[in-house]
Amino acid sequence: MNLKKQMKKLVTVAATAAIAGAVLSPVSALAADKVRWRMPIAFPSTLPALGAPAQYAAEQLKLASGGAMEVRVYEPGKLVPAFDILAAVSDGKTEAGYTWIGYDQGKVAAVPLFAAVPFGLKPWAFMAWYYEGGGHGMLQEVYANKGFKVHGELCGIIGPETAGWYKKPLESLKDYEGLKIRFAGLGGKVIQKLGASVTMMPGGELFQALEKGTIDATEFSLPVIDQTLGFDKVVKFNLFPGWHQPFTAQYMLINQGIWDGLGEDSKALVRNVCMAAVVKGLAESEYQQGAVIAGFAEKGVSAQKLPREILAKLKGITEEVLAEESANDADFKRVYESQQAFQSQYRLWEDLGYLPSDM
Repeated sequence: MNLKKQMKKLVTVAATAAIAGAVLSPVSALAADKVRWRMPIAFPSTLPALGAPAQYAAEQLKLASGGAMEVRVYEPGKLVPAFDILAAVSDGKTEAGYTWIGYDQGKVAAVPLFAAVPFGLKPWAFMAWYYEGGGHGMLQEVYANKGFKVHGELCGIIGPETAGWYKKPLESLKDYEGLKIRFAGLGGKVIQKLGASVTMMPGGELFQALEKGTIDATEFSLPVIDQTLGFDKVVKFNLFPGWHQPFTAQYMLINQGIWDGLGEDSKALVRNVCMAAVVKGLAESEYQQGAVIAGFAEKGVSAQKLPREILAKLKGITEEVLAEESANDADFKRVYESQQAFQSQYRLWEDLGYLPSDM
């Protein structure tokens, strides 16, 4: 073959390869890995802002990857119990899971700081610390330091919960003495110091527990979610503000070996879809609450704000609990100090930059 023919053949091969690459690259650039994950969730996907972001993330991953990444969502208890998601993902029994990681404070002492902190950051401020202040990296270290083989991605956040549903108003901290109440996370440790009998149970069991008198009171989530679960049909005093959870963050947990095996394009897709789920969840949570509270009167529900003096006392006890937890766990201390440092600086901006709530 002469030189002219060789050159012509090379040009033809190159052109064919270029055309093929142009056709194939959009899909391969979106997701190089074919993913088929099972993802048990801690909250029903029908719960707005709290459970819905898990289903949203699964749908967006499939769409954005051109079908290469499929995540099958399993409702609570259908694959593993809601409180066992961390262990199931770490042990490789399931590829991924979606949960409020504060449920695992008995296994990983520092994780409640990533889930909900009494008198802590507002949701958008927590997002700032998590994404820009090193929080994401700290979460991975916290899990690794306790021997769990998981990668965590912030994948949902909501605004403050209510301070709970009670049979009568909370007039003083003495009213917590002997109270049988469902309370989660670090806030539960605070009211335990006040003599409350604190229990933990999934949201789906709370209506029946209230109705039967197994518990006297409960906190769970936002007004729209609590109403969906029917708390207003059993008890009529809903207290505010949710001092124990100014933000509530949910995470997609992925088995570490599976995460490490993904290409960088697939990892980026998971990160970006979860970030979108965070925005989606926060938008839903902020949009719906006012209308629900406006309907309280016709349901016979009384929305009451805790007196400032009670909040001040709760804050003092919270500081005791956080100091104790910091003394007992080095990771807790490191993460808490990082959040506190950011919070003190953020308040300078918050106080100057935002309009007063009564304007």
